[in-house]
Amino acid sequence: MDFSEDLLPLSGLQHFAFCRRQWALIHLEQQWQENLRTVEGGLLHRRAHDEAARERRGDTLILRGLQVVSHQLGLSGQCDVVEFHATPKGVPLQGEEGLWQPYPVEYKRGKPKSHQADELQLCAQAMCLEEMLCCSIPEGALFYGEPRRRTVVLFTPELRETVRRDSDEMHQLYHRGHTPKAKPSKSCNACSLKELCLPQLVRRESVQTYLRRAMEESP
Repeated sequence: MDFSEDLLPLSGLQHFAFCRRQWALIHLEQQWQENLRTVEGGLLHRRAHDEAARERRGDTLILRGLQVVSHQLGLSGQCDVVEFHATPKGVPLQGEEGLWQPYPVEYKRGKPKSHQADELQLCAQAMCLEEMLCCSIPEGALFYGEPRRRTVVLFTPELRETVRRDSDEMHQLYHRGHTPKAKPSKSCNACSLKELCLPQLVRRESVQTYLRRAMEESP
């Protein structure tokens, strides 16, 4: 499928994988609230982008804040860091001699998560780069703020298919203008939109009380 004139923010894929309703509140209803997690995450991203946009370290070329797009996925966005490693099996880059292999690196706060939201966002970046550069990217890395080390992510066929499926579903919901109903879970406690998501409940009881009760009542 080609979404050439209908591009959605690539960063929304992470929101979508975490919670369909969160994605809709942010990208359909233009709602947003910052909490400690989003502020810390934003600072980490800014540190990644504040350094020189283009840097050379031996056989590695480092680009920060690189704009990417995929018309097949209908996504566009910005990569925190893309490393290009000199290799005979790479692809040519404008203004550079030799051949280069792209390696996307995304910066995240905290620790590796139990869900795949971060991996999906990184994989989508790789798929954008593949479409733009006509190359194959087998892996990338997530850099988490607390362990301060990289976690290698393999872009498996299963992960790529999930990116395609979620991208298609995002476009369907976007065209319908549909915001999914709330499905309370433990993840809601860390959500920056929980008080916007459940306003009618906030008037009667605290969100924490509601979520605790919902967890106790769930099978």
